[in-house]
Amino acid sequence: MANLDLFIVNVALPQIADDFDNSPLSSVSWVLNAYAVVFAALLVPAGNFADRFGARATYLAGTAVFTLASLACTVAPNIWALVALRGLQAAGAAALIPASLGLLLAAAPPEKRLGAIRGWTAVSGIATLGPAAGGLLTEISWRWVFLVNVPIGLAVLFLGPRLLPRTPAKTKADLPDLFGAALFTAAIGVLALGLVKSPEWGWTSPEVLGSLAGGVLLLGLFVLRSARAASPVLPLELLRLPTFATASFASLLFAVPFAALLLSCVLWLQDVWHWSPLATGLGLAPGPLMVPILAIGAAGIVRRFGAALVSFAGCLVFVAGIAWWLGAMHADSGYATGMLPGMMLTGIGVGLTMPTLIGAGVTAVPPQSFSTGSAVVTMARQLGSVLGVALLVAILDAGSGGVLQAFDRGWWFTGGCAALTALACLCVGRTFRRSAD
Repeated sequence: MANLDLFIVNVALPQIADDFDNSPLSSVSWVLNAYAVVFAALLVPAGNFADRFGARATYLAGTAVFTLASLACTVAPNIWALVALRGLQAAGAAALIPASLGLLLAAAPPEKRLGAIRGWTAVSGIATLGPAAGGLLTEISWRWVFLVNVPIGLAVLFLGPRLLPRTPAKTKADLPDLFGAALFTAAIGVLALGLVKSPEWGWTSPEVLGSLAGGVLLLGLFVLRSARAASPVLPLELLRLPTFATASFASLLFAVPFAALLLSCVLWLQDVWHWSPLATGLGLAPGPLMVPILAIGAAGIVRRFGAALVSFAGCLVFVAGIAWWLGAMHADSGYATGMLPGMMLTGIGVGLTMPTLIGAGVTAVPPQSFSTGSAVVTMARQLGSVLGVALLVAILDAGSGGVLQAFDRGWWFTGGCAALTALACLCVGRTFRRSAD
């Protein structure tokens, strides 16, 4: 539900703009931006809170906030009220996502944790069907895009206290470093803001450069603070775990081409082939459907060959799908012979790569930090997604030539990022040390 709301609202934006007195795109885009920025900024503090005070309580509280915010979104009176409520929705999502994985890993015995993570990722992968669901619901009203969350959230709140296991909180549950949490939230929020607004403001504008520089500065202050704090929000020793660090970095890199891929498909189907929102959503479905299938089915392959090789192979299959589009996609090409083969290949690539990197990263952290570790990996993916969308939009808008040349540039960028990620995947789990001399 929380992951779905990263994607489901996209196709409803034109109807939202029409309902609110033809609001300009610069205003309506904040319905997406507010969710992306707040979600990325609060993930790690919320994950740390779940580790300290219990994943079960944090998960249920996050679900309650998300559900109430979704209900409020359905009756939002104007565009800026909707934007504010989307930020509240994202705060609930930021609490329930890392807590959900913390619950799952605490309940699973060590030998079954990798399979549990792949199952969790499979559920998250279904969220990429958001455009299809959004297109269908928008046929009724854009408000149904938010209303659909309410019965699901109420069911979780009713059944959760009866079914979810109680996870032990830390014996000494001191409050986390609140100043450090504020520094981290501000740093990620400012970075995400600069990225999501870069297509509008311009990459070399003072606003974007200032946001990126300010975010990096705040991150540096956060690291210094965490090194001295008694109860840091992000224990720095987690970043010294080689598998966790390299898998998190590779996850960030892979999120860039993955997000660019999804957006490029939506834009091609609607702007080049002029498909309706519902047809676009259904046309996107075959690729994402490969993700849950492989997330569950490829666990034995990962155990045999290791996370590095499987994620590397997944990136290469992803690149092959992009290469197919570069050769086969034209304005008059058919869906079955043009888009579909490339979509299936990229879907297989995502199914092999994304669950493997998440599993490698999260299983490397100690049990008392499951929620924090999953929050870091999820935050890395979210920042990579924001960066991928921003860069693709800039590439499509830049340069000379027509629409087809612009998409070719975008797909060269997407394939290049996936190839770079393949190299990073080979480093997952490796420790790099200086030689003795």
